[in-house]
Amino acid sequence: MDSHSDVTAALARAGFDVAAIDRWALAAPGWTDDFDADASAATHYWTLGGALLSRLPAKPARDAANSRAAEGLKASLRAVRAAFLDRHAGALYDRLTGGRTRFVRIERLVYDAADLVPGLVPDRRMVAAEAELKQADKEGHEIDQGLLLNRFLACPVRGIHLCHTMLLARPESAEALAKFLRDGSLDLGGARVERQGKAAVLLLSNPRFLNSEDMFTQTATEIGADVCILDPKSEVAVLRGAVVPQGKYAGRRIYNAGINLTHLYYGKIPFLWFPIRDMGFVNKLTRGLASPEAPPFEEFGGSTEKLWISAVDTFAIGGGCQILLATDFTVAADDAYMTLPARKEGIIPAMANLRLARFVGDRLARQGIMYERRFDCASPEGRMICDEVVPADAIDATLTRVIDRLTGAGVVGAIGNRRALRLALEPLDLFRRYAALYAREQALCHFSPALIANLEFHWNAQNRRA
Repeated sequence: MDSHSDVTAALARAGFDVAAIDRWALAAPGWTDDFDADASAATHYWTLGGALLSRLPAKPARDAANSRAAEGLKASLRAVRAAFLDRHAGALYDRLTGGRTRFVRIERLVYDAADLVPGLVPDRRMVAAEAELKQADKEGHEIDQGLLLNRFLACPVRGIHLCHTMLLARPESAEALAKFLRDGSLDLGGARVERQGKAAVLLLSNPRFLNSEDMFTQTATEIGADVCILDPKSEVAVLRGAVVPQGKYAGRRIYNAGINLTHLYYGKIPFLWFPIRDMGFVNKLTRGLASPEAPPFEEFGGSTEKLWISAVDTFAIGGGCQILLATDFTVAADDAYMTLPARKEGIIPAMANLRLARFVGDRLARQGIMYERRFDCASPEGRMICDEVVPADAIDATLTRVIDRLTGAGVVGAIGNRRALRLALEPLDLFRRYAALYAREQALCHFSPALIANLEFHWNAQNRRA
């Protein structure tokens, strides 16, 4: 809608009484430089607007007038959230983190913000209620979490601090490492950690969904990556898919089938899954683990890192292909393939837009992301991503040889070269800026009607069992 007056007119056509509409419209805040005063005024405005929204029928039951009123109202509330953050995002972040003296992960940060400035982002109760709905039936309150993270990350100082936070080992990882060192293996549910010679091996394990990623795998994969990086008995790390026991691929390893599209359709993947994955698990593959004492800039050299080897036995779809762009060396079967079906899914393929062109060039990257081009691992284009392409039955022997070769001269020089390459190609501040854009755009995509239409047309999602 073009203006606040258009929204009030839409609310009137939807049957709201003029007095209630006027109370909300007249509460629009007049901004100052005072954080507390602006927060109080904005919260009052958001509370009145939220009360109006709650009086409308549930999203699936709305007629055209109700839908227009709801979307206009949400847009007006969001515009005021953006205006508040444009003035106070830095001060808000500093309050939430004690002046950047505390590291607060994304999954807590957004809810602490909801408590400090009610109405700015959805609280836990609101998100929990939406989690019970199919994706198409949600209001999209979590878009405001994306807007919040966008403004935090867009600030160089606060954004770097947040990137630093997400690169620290998770609190659970110390106990997991101790168990791995004691037992020699670690089962985390959605992932397992094993040892192969001088390598710690992280196995993605979600067999019912062809080792796709979802809420079941998210925490497990990040803890598993922490354990592999911190393991003192290994020199490199390997990422591989576990064996799938049933179905078309029974008995074969699948590297990664991407995001669980069935769970996405049924509303079981919250927006926060995306930034937590890509600023946590995947970025740790690229940058290692930071220490609390210093920001993880390459030139400081304070990170704990290992070279990561990917082993692609069957395919790397979507998120799987994204991960290949984050690791250091890829061994692939000659019948394996890679795709980034972002257009069919209606989402941003995480950091692939930042990284893929470095491997295959701009035109092929655009074809892969926007036109669903498939990259066969054994093709000339596939070999730009894959370092060793061998017969499927030679993957294990090739992995052993690659591990030996990468560790034969020690890994200290390799880590130094890894940091130098990263500084030249993707310094932390470039990642921060990309993550700011990603947080906003992925939130909008996640709740777009186009996502649902794509999943129904390309994935037949409505007929799949969650």
